[in-house]
Amino acid sequence: MNNMFSLEGKNALVTGGAYGIGFAIAEALAGAGARIAFNCRSQKNLDQALADYKAKGIDARGYICDVTDEEAVTRLVEQIHQDLGQIDILVNNAGIIKRIPMHEMKREEFQQVIDIDLVGPFICAKAVIPEMMERREGKIINICSMMSELGRETVSAYAAAKGGLKMLTRNICSEYGGYNIQCNGIGPGYIATPQTAPLRERQADGSRHPFDSFICAKTPAGRWLDPSELAGPAVFLASHASDAVNGHILYVDGGILAYIGKQP
Repeated sequence: MNNMFSLEGKNALVTGGAYGIGFAIAEALAGAGARIAFNCRSQKNLDQALADYKAKGIDARGYICDVTDEEAVTRLVEQIHQDLGQIDILVNNAGIIKRIPMHEMKREEFQQVIDIDLVGPFICAKAVIPEMMERREGKIINICSMMSELGRETVSAYAAAKGGLKMLTRNICSEYGGYNIQCNGIGPGYIATPQTAPLRERQADGSRHPFDSFICAKTPAGRWLDPSELAGPAVFLASHASDAVNGHILYVDGGILAYIGKQP
């Protein structure tokens, strides 16, 4: 059974793996035996991430690359081939969110979210799929969201991108499943990361942030989730244990999508 979840000898590229969810997933894959490559967009973040990986005992390879730049992604994949070898596992994690009411959002702001959260995964998957086809083996994990299923005020671009990413996941499955390539998604719930820290800060009067209270009330688990709780799902979808799972979005949300909420 342990061999089914082993990633020994596998190389994984985790986009946006410098911190947060990407770092937690990379750490989990490394713990199962994979060699880790990751990218970010600044030297500052790269240097900090390399130090953080080293502190965890992980010999990760880091690169500066913008996932919306197709030529840069092609160079990234070629460099990883030289440094580590073939890419067996791709985790499309790089993403941003802009919380702006739709009627106030500029077209350029909407486009930026779509480019990073949806076009980026398309570019990265396109870069690794041909070699996976040749080997007739590969794992692609797209980091989706509950906004792949639900809408909410101020996140029109993010919801559009993550809904599109869900369907891109299913289409990669449909188009390349015959090559023994599995493409699945993970849909995290509300995760306690630096990105969500402002939403969990105590107010001046000591009370909880209204959004913090809202999320805890809407989550059957009654709390924000920890990035480490994505480890098991990530290793499962990256390993041979999930060879018959394809085109699926695994929501790791503490039960939010199953819950209508308490009666007022």
